[in-house]
Amino acid sequence: QYATTGCSLTLHHTEKPEHEDICEYRPYSCPCPGASCKWQGSLEAVMSHLMHAHKSITTLQGEDIVFLATDINLPGAVDWVMMQSCFGHHFMLVLEKQEKYEGHQQFFAIVLLIGTRKQAENFAYRLELNGNRRRLTWEATPRSIHDGVSAAVRNSDCLVFDTAIAHLFADNGNLGINVTISTC
Repeated sequence: QYATTGCSLTLHHTEKPEHEDICEYRPYSCPCPGASCKWQGSLEAVMSHLMHAHKSITTLQGEDIVFLATDINLPGAVDWVMMQSCFGHHFMLVLEKQEKYEGHQQFFAIVLLIGTRKQAENFAYRLELNGNRRRLTWEATPRSIHDGVSAAVRNSDCLVFDTAIAHLFADNGNLGINVTISTC
């Protein structure tokens, strides 16, 4: 199905659906979580789309930055999104607040590479919350935007913490997350 965009595999018809779900040449969807954006396009067009259609997303340069999520006490499901640019790549930083079950809210923080799964394997990220004699750290390999945020949240393959933990590290309802990207 994706031969026109570069996939050169020839498969038996029974193997095609499974491959098409993971094919690196399938169109990329808009990686913004929670957005009702239906955009799809090539990997090369993702950053251009984000800069034009989602102008509110801030981009910071450098391997070490602070991702500031403001007003974490906002009710309901909320997404905070930011871009980090380093090593010639763009990374999408996402903090998502969800109500997992009645009255229990959880925060999920993750880093996605605007790139392929293979490219993502070349990097590692560290998320760190620092507070009064406390530190909470998560280190992992970024996911490709092909995988998206929802898969990571579903599997808790990200930094997960509840509202009580968030308040231990928050300052006036704002949460600063130190983000470090490194190469492997």
